[in-house]
Formats: sequence, C-alpha cells, structure tokens
Amino acid sequence: GAPVKVRRPTDYNPSLAATLGPSQPNPNLNLGAVGLTPGSAGGLEGPDRIFVGGLPYYFTETQIRELLETFGPLRGFDLVKDRETGNSKGYAFCVYQDLAVTDIACAALNGIKMGDKTLTVRRANQGTTQPKPEQESILMHAQQQIALQKLIFQPALVATKVVCLTNAVAPDELKEDEDYEEI
Repeated sequence: GAPVKVRRPTDYNPSLAATLGPSQPNPNLNLGAVGLTPGSAGGLEGPDRIFVGGLPYYFTETQIRELLETFGPLRGFDLVKDRETGNSKGYAFCVYQDLAVTDIACAALNGIKMGDKTLTVRRANQGTTQPKPEQESILMHAQQQIALQKLIFQPALVATKVVCLTNAVAPDELKEDEDYEEI
C-alpha cells in the first residue's frame, strides 16, 4: 500500500547507461500483473528540476507558485510537507515549461531574503550555474519582479491609506503656481 519511487541516480550519465542496455522501459511491461500502477512525479524529474530551499514556513503554496511563475509557467511543482502535520518543511521542487529559464530563475532567486529566511535556489541535481550573457536582460527584469513580490509577501504588512503614484505628473505641469495648486 505504500508508494515506491524508482528513478535514476543523481549522477546518471545517459551515454554510459546506454552501454548497459535499454534506457526506456519495455512497452510490453505489464505492471498491473504484479499489482503496480505507473506513477508520475508530476513533471518533476530530470536535469532541469529546481530545488527551492529556505522558504518561510508560513508561505502558502499559492504564494510560492506566484513567486516562481515570475519566470514563466511551471510544468511541475511540489512543496514538501510534513506527513503528520501537513505543514511546509521549508523547501520545494519545480520544473518550468520553458526549460531555458531554469538557470535564470536559479540565479535571480538564489540568496534573496524572504522574511527571516534566505532562499537557496539551484538545479536539484547539480551545483549552481550562471546564466548566459543573452539571458541577462531577462534576469534583470525578473529580479525587479521579485523585489515587488517580496513587498507583497511580507507577513506583517498593514493596510494604509497611502498610495504612491509614479509618473502621474509631468514636470511641465508643476511650473505654473495655478496648475500646481490644482494638482
């Protein structure tokens, strides 16, 4: 009655494995005959799987997904929870639909302070890597978005009556005293 995960090791090398035999299961394999059902890791396997650690425990799945989706839609997401309490353990895994943003997301999110914690974000199966030069503008935009997300996700924010408007008035509109008073 317990689920069993069978997967490749973290140091899996496809070219070395090919010398040992087939790397895909036989299509005639009948798992049902032995009482097994094929599972799914929800798209969370492979070299592009990202580990997201150092998450504040009070962050909801929705908040974490919104933060991660700053870079694009996710193919899979799993917030790891304590089996007994159902509470977050402070880390998650995800895979992006567009695998090209994997390294960008890791570089942008890694080391960011969220509440009282610091995020550790990297590919789950290897060390950190740097984004390619052509990805730098995407990275800068994403970091700006994350700064906004951090403001939104602060747990102790209190609603106020203050609104900050930027670029609402041009400097020319403030030159005349009458126009200034009207504004």
